[in-house]
Amino acid sequence: MTRSSQATGVAPRQSPGAAPVAFSMAAGHVSLDGRPVLRGIDLRITAGEVVAVLGANGSGKSTLIRALLGLTPLSAGSAELYGLPPARFRDWWRIGYVPQRLSVGGGVPATVREVVASGRIARQRRLRRTSTADRSAVARALDSVGLADRAGDPVGRLSGGQQQRVLIARALAGEPETFVMDEPTAGVDAESQRHLAGTLATLVEQGKTVLLVAHELGPMAPLITRSVVLRDGRIVHDGPIAHDPMPDDGPVVLDGAAAPGEACHPHPGHEQARPHAYDVSGGPMSSGAEQ
Repeated sequence: MTRSSQATGVAPRQSPGAAPVAFSMAAGHVSLDGRPVLRGIDLRITAGEVVAVLGANGSGKSTLIRALLGLTPLSAGSAELYGLPPARFRDWWRIGYVPQRLSVGGGVPATVREVVASGRIARQRRLRRTSTADRSAVARALDSVGLADRAGDPVGRLSGGQQQRVLIARALAGEPETFVMDEPTAGVDAESQRHLAGTLATLVEQGKTVLLVAHELGPMAPLITRSVVLRDGRIVHDGPIAHDPMPDDGPVVLDGAAAPGEACHPHPGHEQARPHAYDVSGGPMSSGAEQ
């Protein structure tokens, strides 16, 4: 990294023809409350990849994502976003973050359209009014997740699956290059999972980078180009998905991912008790949960 890129927060240019590295971590360690959560993570995700991060509850999946985004500090090692440390990264419009769950607070209830429109903040200058381009992007995002007819409804009236689609639409509205999704199918019904798979297929066709945390891939499995499996804070598998001969909506078994009889995620729905917070302040949305 050049000294000028460190000062400006603008990623260095890639060599012609080379796909940029969207995310990287070298010898990454994270400790929370004195307990090691990530242990020596080495990871590179190139632009255009569709990567699933899997592992049991407590294996470090969400902590890895948060560390890559700079939301959780490393205790050792280094991480970069498009060639820059997260603290120096300024092009947050390039990344659309979808947390596990929309946390609906008190006060004046936000409508579906308002939440989705907040995805345009990283592309807007301060004090600039909403433009035609902003409104068009929000309308396209709502249509793509099938919620155009609910745009004026308070988000608190929607089902869990519909709220998750609102968060996906929020990320889509920002028109990013890269999507980071933290267990987007957790606690949502089969129809919403299929809808997400269709949206994901469109992003893949557009060449977008997708980093997806999941405990079960279901209908999204055919779209994944690479899987990274964590166990006890370490990567135990990094490569193609090995499919178990089960129905299409069954779990995906990965070579070396789990011992016989060990589920990839032993406590489905645990994240419902630890929702991620909805925050549109700068950079990716914040979250109070850790895995």
